Amino acid sequence: MNIFGLWSNYYYLIIGLQVICIIHCLKTGKRDYLYLLIILPMIGCIIYFIREILPEINSGQFFPNLQRVFFPKSVIGEWERRVRLSDTVANKMGLAAALADQQQYARAITLAEECRQSFPRDLGILQQLGRFYFYDQRYADSIACMEKAFAQSNANLIKQEDELMYARALEATGMLPPAEDVYKKVVRVHHSIEGMYYYGAFLKKQNRNKEALQLFQTIKDEFHLHPRYVRRMNAQWLRLAKREMAGL
Repeated sequence: MNIFGLWSNYYYLIIGLQVICIIHCLKTGKRDYLYLLIILPMIGCIIYFIREILPEINSGQFFPNLQRVFFPKSVIGEWERRVRLSDTVANKMGLAAALADQQQYARAITLAEECRQSFPRDLGILQQLGRFYFYDQRYADSIACMEKAFAQSNANLIKQEDELMYARALEATGMLPPAEDVYKKVVRVHHSIEGMYYYGAFLKKQNRNKEALQLFQTIKDEFHLHPRYVRRMNAQWLRLAKREMAGL
């Protein structure tokens, strides 16, 4: 038996898995795993697989996410094909979302604005357009779209993520009192862990360290009380809150 040959194959397998996990964590915004994956590749890959990839497999999201992360052009190409076959608003917005997912915000905004010309009061289009403008750091345009969405009769369907994005856009444009009001609402109404983190970071920037520390401590104290799937989805906010606490 060639022990060195087996070790060599094992080594390259670990390196391959490490590269896949690192690309996945970078593309999906889970950068907190990066240090672990680089320093302890085998252990890091096992932990990453159990915590992040296995839940995606169980929920049926793994293969669509795999295509989006590793073959983004094929996703965009598929939506472009659908638009050529049927130039509908739904297909255009699907293509816009695929483009925005690859940070091609200018093209995504152009498509979404075309759709808004046909349906200027459509809640879904306004929400998506507000997100695209936010990601493109065009915060004033994002605020305008979000506020039009909030004014719709079915505004109760707006997600808490969009309300939080609205608060962050207000903060980015220097509208601090209304931003704080929205942060408070998101935390009070939705008890959002992500909202608590961003509100705590907002308070820290205003040198209101005692209030910020209280929010970060609440995240830490209450985190284990949430169901497992909620803990998995919000693990990064706990890690970031602990990091912020260390600097207070």
